[in-house]
Amino acid sequence: MDVAPVKPTISTDLLERIDIRVGTITAVADLPKSDRLVRLEVDFGAFTRTVLVGMKQERADPGAIVGCQALFVVNLEPRRLMGVLSEAMLFDIGHADGLIPVLAVPEGPVPNGTRGG
Repeated sequence: MDVAPVKPTISTDLLERIDIRVGTITAVADLPKSDRLVRLEVDFGAFTRTVLVGMKQERADPGAIVGCQALFVVNLEPRRLMGVLSEAMLFDIGHADGLIPVLAVPEGPVPNGTRGG
């Protein structure tokens, strides 16, 4: 694999504005009209969010991630895709480098809503 170049430098202030939280994926539902999107329901402790992710072609069984904790950006502007409002962004590892993505997960279980960074 060729290592991608490092993105342009950002300020610490910009980094501090990104809210990264641990959430547990409680449900995965197919979006029948999409060839790549599935809908996740994610528990962040004090709140839940619906998150659309393009993993349908990357995993034989997207439902296998139910019960997994993962990292999410929770303060992005919500975006409507395929008629469904996506309220966060899942962090994955590898997609940008052309690899089959894996979830970015905490080393061990932590309470839902725990902040990263």
